Amino acid sequence: MHETLAELAYRHAVSPSATLLPRVTLHIAREPGWPVPTLYQPMLGMVLRGAKRVTIGDRTLQYDTAHYFVGAIDVPVEVAITEASAEAPYVSARLAIDQEVLADLAVDEAGTADVATMGFAVEAMTPELLDSWRRMLQLLDAPGEIATLAPLVEREILFRLLRGPHGAVLRQAVRSDSRIAQVRHVIAHLRANFARPVRIRELADVAGMSTATLHRHFRMATAMSPLQYQKALRLQNARRRLIADDDVAGAAYGVGYESTSQFSREYVRMFGISPGQDGARLRLASADGHDNHCRARSGCSGHRQQSEGK
Repeated sequence: MHETLAELAYRHAVSPSATLLPRVTLHIAREPGWPVPTLYQPMLGMVLRGAKRVTIGDRTLQYDTAHYFVGAIDVPVEVAITEASAEAPYVSARLAIDQEVLADLAVDEAGTADVATMGFAVEAMTPELLDSWRRMLQLLDAPGEIATLAPLVEREILFRLLRGPHGAVLRQAVRSDSRIAQVRHVIAHLRANFARPVRIRELADVAGMSTATLHRHFRMATAMSPLQYQKALRLQNARRRLIADDDVAGAAYGVGYESTSQFSREYVRMFGISPGQDGARLRLASADGHDNHCRARSGCSGHRQQSEGK
């Protein structure tokens, strides 16, 4: 079934990611590539052909057609396509989780005890979830039916997730009094204030926790500390700036660094290359990949990996 769905998705990937299906995006690549930093928001990810590696904090997850990724929180990640070729392009589909629909489905579970676990996971694909995905993607061949049937299939997919191994965390994510929800409040605060100094006491007040409790639950949910999370947001934002401009100092100061030397050290530590060299490489890749999607479909040489963060 995966190969059939991969071909169907490949035919309908008429732009880098968007589809006619609400909240569903498709991604393709014709060769493996270096890690691409991006921000994963709550979503379900399914590989239809190929394989990928996702690094989140101190955790590295690998998955392929036999598994799916599910996330209940926003997390900075590095994504690398590890299995792809011109003959068998990597193909994946992603469903952004609609929090209102999820909350509606989880209402019967509102009394479930709180859980302490990761805010993301890779789980084994089930026949039921795969069948739901099949019916969702087949709607691409019947666009006139999307408005009526896609919301129903989307609810079924989320229902399957709630019944899966990570369902408890998803249920907690839509409860305002849960630990995961408190961590999400801190994440929202960090995203809005990543470029300024933020003290842990400030974040603990946002969460309504002690500093020790915040550290424990934040690291459990995101695989990093709050300040590591902020640093990842800063460096990813700086990297995006470097794609458009070769001003390393401007990128450093623009994301809150007071020292370009400190910025460069932390940049190398995270990305393994200096900001100046990385910026030049990224701009070259961006220029070469201006028609990246068309190249992926036509098999032109020189194709570079398509970022899943787009």
